[in-house]
Amino acid sequence: MSVHVNSMRYSVLKLAWLTLGVSALANPLTLIAQEKALPFQPGETLNYDVTWSVFHAGTVSATLRSEGQGSKDDYIVTTTAHSQGFVSLLYNVQNEFRSFFNPRTLCSERISKKIAEGRRHKETEIVFDSKRGLAILDERDLTKPNEPVKHAESEIPNCVEDVVTAFYYLRGQDFQIGKPIHLPVNDGSKTDDVTLDVQARELVQTPLGNRPAIRVEPKVFSGLFQRKGRMLVWFSDDEQRLPLRIKFMIAVGPLMATLNSVTRKAEKSSPGKQ
Repeated sequence: MSVHVNSMRYSVLKLAWLTLGVSALANPLTLIAQEKALPFQPGETLNYDVTWSVFHAGTVSATLRSEGQGSKDDYIVTTTAHSQGFVSLLYNVQNEFRSFFNPRTLCSERISKKIAEGRRHKETEIVFDSKRGLAILDERDLTKPNEPVKHAESEIPNCVEDVVTAFYYLRGQDFQIGKPIHLPVNDGSKTDDVTLDVQARELVQTPLGNRPAIRVEPKVFSGLFQRKGRMLVWFSDDEQRLPLRIKFMIAVGPLMATLNSVTRKAEKSSPGKQ
């Protein structure tokens, strides 16, 4: 039972990080932001229901806002993950991530994590210093207040994504079936060059209705995830590029997050419309 619980715990946590997911050549992210309006603006909140096999596992939400009032201020995504029901009986999860990214380049600037998972309580800060080409991690174990803060540095390319901003970058893509996308993702250690296969157009049934979607498969296992399995993401086939559904197919059963609502509270126009 402990093996299954640990596997499920790992998958739930990674889904929380990703739900709410380029090389070091010329930066295509900058071109995307400059050439067209972004498909998202500050004030948007995405809410997801998470299921594990037949069980309701919890909720995930992602709220996008601007750090200030100027058009050059960073965007902030606050992502929360809460386990519920049967899953909470096995392992309680109450996490909050805050991810900062540049709305003109879509590159991540930093991510902070407050993690409360059963007896595991940590605070983590990862700063992406593009000028020095470093990801700088500082992590504190709140259950061991007398231990020193863990500090680590790793090399990064000129532009990198964290596990949250990756999804906002992908929402800015013009998906072409059969044409893969490469994306550098860093979660505090080495940078993984994640390949995403753009596979097919499909009709997806969601609480928001039947929506045309593009199915994408990020190759994150044996790289970003040191496990066996598959991950599929369905983005709405429209200007919003909403992540409608995210599905993990793993040994302990399918884990899926489904978008159930989108709310928008206008703050200001996005840089793409300046």
